[in-house]
Amino acid sequence: MSASPYRHHWQLDPGIVFLNHGSFGAAPTVVLEAQRRFQDELEARPIQFLAPERGLEAKLDEVRESVAKVIGADAQDIGWVRNATDGVNAVMRSFPFESNDEVLITDHGYNACSNAVRFSAERAGATVRVAAVPFPLEDSQQVVDAIVAEFSERTRLLVVDHITSPTGLVLPLEEIIRAAHERGILVMVDGAHAPGQIPVNLEILQADYYTANHHKWLCATKASGFLWVRRELQESVRPTVISHGANKPRPGRSRFLAEFDWVGTWDATTVLSVKPAIEFLEGLMPGGLTALMEANRNLALQARACLLESQGIESPAPVDMIAALSSIPVVGGSSGDEDGDLLKQRLYTEHRIEVPIFSGPSSCPRLMRTSSQAYNDIGQYILLSEALASLLS
Repeated sequence: MSASPYRHHWQLDPGIVFLNHGSFGAAPTVVLEAQRRFQDELEARPIQFLAPERGLEAKLDEVRESVAKVIGADAQDIGWVRNATDGVNAVMRSFPFESNDEVLITDHGYNACSNAVRFSAERAGATVRVAAVPFPLEDSQQVVDAIVAEFSERTRLLVVDHITSPTGLVLPLEEIIRAAHERGILVMVDGAHAPGQIPVNLEILQADYYTANHHKWLCATKASGFLWVRRELQESVRPTVISHGANKPRPGRSRFLAEFDWVGTWDATTVLSVKPAIEFLEGLMPGGLTALMEANRNLALQARACLLESQGIESPAPVDMIAALSSIPVVGGSSGDEDGDLLKQRLYTEHRIEVPIFSGPSSCPRLMRTSSQAYNDIGQYILLSEALASLLS
């Protein structure tokens, strides 16, 4: 079983079978080197580098254009955040909830973002409803039905994932957003895992708010993401840190850009590394980023089939809802290990395999999630299946 021919581009520990790109991503060496050059420039001329009017805005705008092409959006609608959780917080803390309003989330949502929703809603006296999305499931319509069933006359906002973090499902966003808008409900999309894993076109999706990470599937450096907001809603959305942009407008720039470009002294090199990351991914294999996403999905489907067979279980979701992230139920193992912590620890300590195992939605208490990136190969998933068979027997 030969290793991936792209493995050498990453600095991952060769002694670890790393199947967890989905948690924090992994930046290729050329991207880290690009950030290092930006950091050297920053430390050599801090004022020249960080002052918005002396060049930083222009550099950030170049990155905006690169990201806009990847997500099918207008660059002027993109603000910078530290991560998707930061983006969700910005929208939730800015949203004009009233005491009788409802906001809807799903039980497949990312815990940190669900916490942000609850925090903001509770402060305003609004109610949080949770749509129970089945898992395992047979088709994507079950997701739409589960969400629509929880809409009410009081629902003001829906917060929904593009690709779910615990279950790795690509949700039918166009249908979900259309159903919400037909009822006058705004939609905030947590797209943390989407850009770089699947094609994204915000012009087609027609969401109201969309946030995502750069450091996951776009392979930029850590603590970097974007928040896209529909133009007519931008005036009401503020960053989680209020700074100079609140009362110091920048010539030719919206307050939205001015505020999200400057949240006090920050490490702008994380955002500046995004353009080199996109360029790296586009040049990694013939066919560019599109070919890479297809290759990662194909590997994920092979890995999923291998693991399902070794577990002796049926597919928990249709293949058209799977991209490069895949979760399957884990059966057997030690009693008292409902959340899988012990099994995850033993996989790492005894077999040097890094893979997340955690509690899933109520319908599926324990899940294992695997990721597929260019540095992975099918042999690593075979090792995982063999290790699982040994530890679960």
